[in-house]
Amino acid sequence: MKAQAYMYEYDRHGIRQLRTGWADGPAYITQCPIQTGQSYVYNYTITGQRGTLWYHAHISWLRSTVYGPIIILPKLGADYPFAKPYKQVPIVFGEWFNADTEAIINQAQKTGGGPNVSDAYTINGLPGPLYNCSAKDTFKLKVKPGKTYLLRMINAALNDELFFSIANHTLTVVDVDALYIKPFQTNIIVIAPGQTTNLLLKTKPKYPNAKFFMSARPYVTGQGTFDNSTVAGILEYKSPSNTPTKKLPIFKPYLPALNDTSFVTKFSKKLRSLANAKFPANVPRKVDKQFFFTIGLGTNPCPNNQTCQGPTNKTMFAASINNISFTMPTKALLQSHFSGQSNGVYLPNFPINPIVPFNYTGTPPNNTNVSKGTKVVVLPFNTSVEVIMQDTSILGAESHPLHLHGCNFFVVGQGFGNYNPNNDPAKFNLVDPVERNTVGVPSGGWVAIRFFADNPGVWFMHCHLEVHTSWGLKMAWVVLDGKLPNQKLLPPPADLPKC
Repeated sequence: MKAQAYMYEYDRHGIRQLRTGWADGPAYITQCPIQTGQSYVYNYTITGQRGTLWYHAHISWLRSTVYGPIIILPKLGADYPFAKPYKQVPIVFGEWFNADTEAIINQAQKTGGGPNVSDAYTINGLPGPLYNCSAKDTFKLKVKPGKTYLLRMINAALNDELFFSIANHTLTVVDVDALYIKPFQTNIIVIAPGQTTNLLLKTKPKYPNAKFFMSARPYVTGQGTFDNSTVAGILEYKSPSNTPTKKLPIFKPYLPALNDTSFVTKFSKKLRSLANAKFPANVPRKVDKQFFFTIGLGTNPCPNNQTCQGPTNKTMFAASINNISFTMPTKALLQSHFSGQSNGVYLPNFPINPIVPFNYTGTPPNNTNVSKGTKVVVLPFNTSVEVIMQDTSILGAESHPLHLHGCNFFVVGQGFGNYNPNNDPAKFNLVDPVERNTVGVPSGGWVAIRFFADNPGVWFMHCHLEVHTSWGLKMAWVVLDGKLPNQKLLPPPADLPKC
């Protein structure tokens, strides 16, 4: 990849990068940014993965325009665990900003306020007919009757979870985050930024004499402003000869209310791994290390003699995990770890529990200030890990899509209110929990994940709402080398960018 006007690096979102963390992408985590006019070759092997993933810029808000699909087909001769589709179509959601997104986030970080929201959503880069003057810029999916299409859905939006539906059609969910699941039918899906979902669309047996909107609009739980608009593409059937199509009626789908957490919860509970001999669910049964992370917003004090636009005119918005708002280093963590020169770059003492416990989903504490630091968790190779991620009510409960680099995880439990360590583990699903790389921490609730730390390197974990990442809702895991040669991080490539 070659950088142009900005410093760049690229994340292949969901590719595990086994022993090749140098190709993972996040700026100042696994590499320094590619400087303007310089280049860097991402060299990696995809092992044991198939499905829909994606790539995007991973510095500041540049992924608003730099993104695209990664489609990994099954090995030659291998079948899908469902009937082979007639055709496969990537459908990528994005956000359109009339202003420069770098100017938007830079201004927000100076004032301490919330950033301006997008002006439109897009499907495959097109805003569609529901926005002013954009009817000609509409994504159209042209299909034949009686066929099955595989829709590879990707939410590349910066800051919004989305509901999606196709009018008068039923969808079958077969895969999330490039991992097969037990198929189930639905009229509507919800997809968070960073997530992918594969859907089977079976078209009507005969030409329907109609067109159908494919629509998406946000699922919103926070108290801040958001882009309250709807994007639409059009599903069109190939018409018989001599059949006029311009005046066909267009049907619109039903989409849930903007804050329909009940639908999101029911949808999430339907996601189950195949858990069979060919596609097993290797859930950690024994846990070596347990972590309890609070996930939420907070504040920083306004600089002296300055008026801010945060929750008050004396505070700035912030976000944290266990009240640590992550400070981005000026040297890449992975290079510092590999070279044994981590002093002054990061501290290996990220708290495994909240430093000050409180009623996480009840009345928030009076002091909402966060601490700052570049802190990581260090794990021996192949440690089995359990993480409880608890939303908080500080500045309002909100759903947070958390993404883990380098490892997939199993979502073994979730609920609302405060996590109860005495009662809730008995309800965990250790048989067929969904496996994925990005999961929504429920608004006013918690989610439990388990994974094996079987990939040596430094792995970023962060909220995939870009505004929250900018405010500090992120941390990193350092996974140490194992004893065997195939359990050790490979050396850095010669053209690794320098800070």
